[in-house]
Amino acid sequence: MMMKSKTLMALVAAALITPPLAAQRQDRREEQERVRDATQRGEVRSLRSIENSIVPRMRNGGADYIGQEFDGERNRYRLKFMRGKSVIWVDVDGRTGAILGQAGG
Repeated sequence: MMMKSKTLMALVAAALITPPLAAQRQDRREEQERVRDATQRGEVRSLRSIENSIVPRMRNGGADYIGQEFDGERNRYRLKFMRGKSVIWVDVDGRTGAILGQAGG
């Protein structure tokens, strides 16, 4: 009986976790499509181009690059870095590649 209840609990937990993960994957795909479309229209620079200008500077300051997000409404990238136990967010204008602000660290 104990084995059946553990199996049932595992199935319930999986059912609760799966929908949010599927929604996250869908959101990520939509974000990637928005970035691709905006890049093709010339509204934003490519992520690679922005990373090539920002990441080396941050690495020189001892920070490790951990990822990015794109805000399609504002055409901004938020690059995320770790220095020690601190997270650093660098907001970058997607059109020009200029750093708009930095927080954390």
